[in-house]
Amino acid sequence: MEKIDYRKRDDSLVKPLVMLGDLLLCNVLFGIACRISGLHEDAASLQSHLLITAVYFGCTVNGGIILHFKKVRNYQIVGRVLRNVFFFSIVATAMLYWGKFAFPEWSIYAAYLVAMLVVISGFRLGIRKFIKCYWQKNRRKNGVVFVGSTENNVTLYHELVDDPSIGYRVYGYFDAQPNKNFPEECAYLGTTADVIPYLQTHEAQVRNLYCCLPSRQKDEILPLITYCENHLVRFYSVPNVRNYLYHRMHFSMMGSVPCLSLHEEPLGWIENRMLKRAFDIVFSLAFLCTLFIPILIVVSIITKLTMPGPVFFRQKRTGLNGKDFYCLKFRSMKVNAQADTLQATRDDPRKTKWGDFMRRTSIDELPQFINVLLGDMSVVGPRPHMVKHTEEYSKLIDKYMVRHFIKPGITGWSQVNGFRGETKELEQMEGRIQGDIWYIEHWSFGLDLYIIYKTVANALHGDKDAY
Repeated sequence: MEKIDYRKRDDSLVKPLVMLGDLLLCNVLFGIACRISGLHEDAASLQSHLLITAVYFGCTVNGGIILHFKKVRNYQIVGRVLRNVFFFSIVATAMLYWGKFAFPEWSIYAAYLVAMLVVISGFRLGIRKFIKCYWQKNRRKNGVVFVGSTENNVTLYHELVDDPSIGYRVYGYFDAQPNKNFPEECAYLGTTADVIPYLQTHEAQVRNLYCCLPSRQKDEILPLITYCENHLVRFYSVPNVRNYLYHRMHFSMMGSVPCLSLHEEPLGWIENRMLKRAFDIVFSLAFLCTLFIPILIVVSIITKLTMPGPVFFRQKRTGLNGKDFYCLKFRSMKVNAQADTLQATRDDPRKTKWGDFMRRTSIDELPQFINVLLGDMSVVGPRPHMVKHTEEYSKLIDKYMVRHFIKPGITGWSQVNGFRGETKELEQMEGRIQGDIWYIEHWSFGLDLYIIYKTVANALHGDKDAY
């Protein structure tokens, strides 16, 4: 089953509020530094404020906000702030200085950066303390009882009690008889006939009931639902499917029929597909009509001077829903008979020096923006594999074909997390597939923008796995 986020409703605002607080403190401290340096509050000062806001926002999005995680420690929170401020200091200092923006004196600016680290760390630690107190306070109000003692409820018990700060207190379980699989700490409270009397005597404590009785016991379940609905107790039905399904599952409604699916797919919603497609068209058109033209001219000239054969290389690859398409690339290898069957390696003799440079900088992938415009690919998605590799790995790796539920991409989540280049071991491909499935289940427009940013950053820094 999918791991339940019990605090999602409570802390869904934590990240944006922390971000707003960080940005406010960042700007207030910068304003104080400018005032001490004798700088006036004018248009130039406003531009500086906007710049540091954008830079800090980018550094924080990249570094992340972790204080709402269950088991994060204070030193980890301070360490994350230190990393964010470090990268902020490099980028903001360079842009403020070289861009001729309003800039305080160097000594005051250094004090500003130190103050940022101290104040933002204190702010985040204070928010963390507040969150923990809030969870602990709610724990007294969020009592839980289980009805039925299947494996799902046993697992759910551990999810609730392993972290005391989660804010739930388990009083025990009801079943026809005690279950030895339930931990001894979880009290046996009686049979299903004892549930309502227990709720009546503990109405101030118990606010959640998790029921995993089979549907054939509806005569016992329906009175529980009726009581809960009329006495401010939240009723949860826990489906008992662990004996044949061990995957994470996601709940949805098909009309009035509840369904459990193996994968949550944000791109299953037409509005998300339309947003992604609109971005693909605008982004690829903008690139093809501007940067691609001079790149094409330069690549064509050098390719023709360094090796015989065409400038472009077409290779059949597996795309959306397992359908084949021709993926375009700038040719980086000599014409060879193994192009459609043999994966490129680091010291592949088929590559030319110019081709090796294109592969290391990912220039050879740029013609795939044409594939994006044609609708065969997306800017971001699982990388398309050769048809031969699809046939081989689909037999070796469980869930391999899930990656074809969406369009392949020029870049992807797996690639920016180190899974690119030659896959010498099966484990490497398995890691890539896990990353692809994670992307499918967690897609968002913001995630696509982050992956594009990471791709550009990796290309500028040099990716050791690009060859």
